[in-house]
Parts: sequence; C-alpha cells; structure tokens
Amino acid sequence: MEGWDPSTKSTLTQIPLLATKAGPRDGGAWTQRLKEEYKALIAYTQMNKSNDNDWFRISAANPEGTRWTGKCWYVHNLLKYEFDLQFDIPVTYPATAPEIELPQLDGKTQKMYRGGKICLTVHFKPLWAKNCPRFGIAHALCLGLAPWLAAEVPILVDSGMIKHKDDAPSSNES
Repeated sequence: MEGWDPSTKSTLTQIPLLATKAGPRDGGAWTQRLKEEYKALIAYTQMNKSNDNDWFRISAANPEGTRWTGKCWYVHNLLKYEFDLQFDIPVTYPATAPEIELPQLDGKTQKMYRGGKICLTVHFKPLWAKNCPRFGIAHALCLGLAPWLAAEVPILVDSGMIKHKDDAPSSNES
C-alpha cells in the first residue's frame, strides 16, 4: 500500500477482507463467500454514505450471485454523470477478478474493451492476484472502478464524448 494516498489507504482498510476461497462452482462454500461479499459491500456503501461519497448502487441480478447490475456515477464540474454498471463473476473467481462493464461508454475511450469492459489490466489485476482471495467485489469497485471513473470521465466530458443528461436538447426545442 505504499505510494497510495492516505484517503485510499483509509478506505481500503475499512472494507472487510474476505476469507472464503470459493467460486460459483463451489456449492455451499460459494454461498458463504457471497455472504462475505455482501458484508463487505454493505460496509463499503455505509462508509461512502457517511463520508458523503455515495457513488454506486449494485445488487446481484440472479439468485446464484453470478451476475451483478447497478448504477455508478461521477460528479464532474458539479454535474452528475450516471452509468449502467454490470459484470459477471468468472467461474475461476476469486482467482480472476470480475470484468466491470459500463455499456453506455463502449467505444468512447481507449481505456475500455469491447462490450464496455473497463481496462484494469496494468494496475489492478496484479493487485487483485496478490490479494486473492481476500479481495472481493467491494475491493474491485474501490480500487478498480472508482479510479477508472476519476481518470476517464473528466476526459470524456471535456472531449465531448459524453454529455450531461441536461445538455441533450428536448423534443419540444426545435
């Protein structure tokens, strides 16, 4: 954690680490892992809200907990930019990190793969591998998606690649 800013360190140390090394194919152990994932997500969400830094909503989209959907947002120049968020838990999870997708931004930045998957290879994947199985979904959002949004959204806005919802002309303006 050396080289990280104090805020990131503080946030990361408050997200509970996970103990169960299980993936979607591991039956009861996966159920235990999902409970740990939810506890970490709840702790991270509560911490964000208490610090007035609420920036995502996410939940499992299926009973197995292998598909997750939600919303994330980033405030730039006092305007809130909101995006759909989704990912699947890989069968090799937790050894393999989930590939976080923002489908609305597909093709708008070079820091993204086909389908709107954000690029996390250089900085995040080695960190995930080093901390497997202790890292989970909350850690992927904190150390993967949050810095990606902070780096990319201002560039996308300033270049005109994305526009605020209030900037779109309404149908009765002609």
